[in-house]
Amino acid sequence: MRKLAIGVTVMAVVIGAGLFAWQAEATTSTAAANLGATAKNYSPVKEIACRGWGRHCPPGFIWRCGPARCWCRPC
Repeated sequence: MRKLAIGVTVMAVVIGAGLFAWQAEATTSTAAANLGATAKNYSPVKEIACRGWGRHCPPGFIWRCGPARCWCRPC
């Protein structure tokens, strides 16, 4: 019986502390409407090449031809 009383007391303290620490941070509808207009796209993926592997050039380069010859130039 004593273990049950200690367990219930500990559980009540943990739940009570959680209720005081918990905060609801809701976004209002007007803030959500403005968020879409002001938010920037911070993508973790960085584009490193204009295209993938081409017929002649690796990623990050494109095939260009001049009057005398053709070569791979950076994008």
